[in-house]
Amino acid sequence: MTAAVRTSRRPALGHGGAALVLALLMGLQPATTDIYLPALPLLTAELAAPMGLAQMTMSALILAFGCGQLLWGPVADRVGRRPVLVGTLLAYALASIGGALAGSIEQLVLWRTLQGFVMAGSVVCSRAMVRDLYEPTEGAQVMALALTGLGVVAISGPALGGLVTGWAGWRMALVVVAVYGAVALAIVAWRVPETLVHKNPRATALGPMLANWWQVLCHPGFRAWMLLVTCTYGGIFTYLAGSSFVYMDVLGLSAGEYGLALASVSCFYMAATVLCRSWIRRFGMAGTVARGAFFTAVACMSMVALALADVRSIWAVLVPQWIYGFGHGFHMPCGQAGTVGPFPQKAGAASALAGFIMAGVAFGIGQWLGVALDGTVQPFAYGLGFWAAMTCLVAWTLVRRHGTLR
Repeated sequence: MTAAVRTSRRPALGHGGAALVLALLMGLQPATTDIYLPALPLLTAELAAPMGLAQMTMSALILAFGCGQLLWGPVADRVGRRPVLVGTLLAYALASIGGALAGSIEQLVLWRTLQGFVMAGSVVCSRAMVRDLYEPTEGAQVMALALTGLGVVAISGPALGGLVTGWAGWRMALVVVAVYGAVALAIVAWRVPETLVHKNPRATALGPMLANWWQVLCHPGFRAWMLLVTCTYGGIFTYLAGSSFVYMDVLGLSAGEYGLALASVSCFYMAATVLCRSWIRRFGMAGTVARGAFFTAVACMSMVALALADVRSIWAVLVPQWIYGFGHGFHMPCGQAGTVGPFPQKAGAASALAGFIMAGVAFGIGQWLGVALDGTVQPFAYGLGFWAAMTCLVAWTLVRRHGTLR
């Protein structure tokens, strides 16, 4: 895309406006999980659900989220970002209301599956919009600014979820999520222009779609950044899917106290996204994640060591998570921009493929947690330690070798 075209597109939003819209759209995913998390033990008890089905309300959402991206990415490349955003946000709000009215755990799993599928359209479009408007390095800086705003959602989500769950029950948490989707829909309809200039009418044809995915997957830079975001998100999803049971059932926190604990991790994440913007200018994207991985390594070692020593304290879980969240604030902005950076004409396909792989890993983690959680902290801590170690390995090898984008 030419510089002239980019310039003509920017005045509609600007850096700050684009970052705000991106934060709102990408915030849909943490809002869907974080506001819901304090309600998970309560709905498990109220609906008399086994642990496996309770975890399925998270893992099915994530699997549908990943599969949905494979559809919505090519559709967004063909028809544009704006129609996909409007349609999926409307469906998301309706699915959230359906979940709030569910009469059984099976019904709730179905509504959460639909929620994840349509949520995918908004999130994949938000990542592709970064490539529509910016070159990779500049896009990473805008993404870091957006993820600072996303941190606000991540901070307020668990606390809000804990408050409304304690006040009005688990169904109210899903009503709050529906309101978030409706607000996002109103802002997109009112303020967000179409950012894709050159639509691809063949993007949804099976042959070209498979060819696009293969070309993206064969790119070493894509593989490096995709593995980075997958591994760092693997640790975050382990925390999200397992922490409510660990904090509330094992360590005895209330829903409100758990929400505050989860929000405190987001504070460290948000602080790192602020620092990330200056580090990208100084060290580049690959250099930034290499430095951020030192925090991830410390988190890995401390989590595993405390679990091996059988230290049963909230601080033994929370402090390593603060450190992990800080490292995550460097990996995610660079990784999100890096996966789409080499593909100005295939940003939707690249975003969709990366999101699908991330979601597939998250689904596997959810299934594992449903079996592994045993009333102790150990399985939770070992899972987090594994993904932290893998993040460091990718940051210090593949990203360093293949992660420079031009």
